[in-house]
Amino acid sequence: MTSLKPLNDYVLVRQSKEEIKSASWIITAPTSKEKPWKWEVIAMWEGKKSPDWKLVEIDNIKVGDVVYFTKYAPEEIEINGEKLLLIRVDSILAKEE
Repeated sequence: MTSLKPLNDYVLVRQSKEEIKSASWIITAPTSKEKPWKWEVIAMWEGKKSPDWKLVEIDNIKVGDVVYFTKYAPEEIEINGEKLLLIRVDSILAKEE
């Protein structure tokens, strides 16, 4: 686990270790050239600042959730040789229940 803590409305995600199935149930390898959309939240801040500088809790996403987002949303970083992504909460399209 990393000691990096994202600020404001960013979350830190890592690629899910699970196999990824497409809509037609074709299993794709996590090593394929296209970035998989299935990622696990590993760190996040308590909330984000509203326009009047009050803390607004992020209550719909938590550490451990598996989330989906557009491939253009994240900022890629590398920590201890592991590629991770920083993404804004507003860029998350869905999460698994």
